[in-house]
Amino acid sequence: MDAIDIRTELQKLIEQEKDINILEAIRTLLNKTRLDNVLKAKLIQRSEKSEKDIVNGRLLSREDVIRRMDSSLGK
Repeated sequence: MDAIDIRTELQKLIEQEKDINILEAIRTLLNKTRLDNVLKAKLIQRSEKSEKDIVNGRLLSREDVIRRMDSSLGK
């Protein structure tokens, strides 16, 4: 069974489904898959930026990290 066959079968099953909970679960599952891809892309983009920062020497010292953490915690 290929993707087109599965998609066609799912469309038929969804059209026949009356239970709102099942339909909402299907929607949640499909949305989660899309969000996972978005999250993955964002994480890859951030890691690539971090790699470039490291190569170019844009690093924070331990003291800078502590200062930022203290500032964000209101200390």
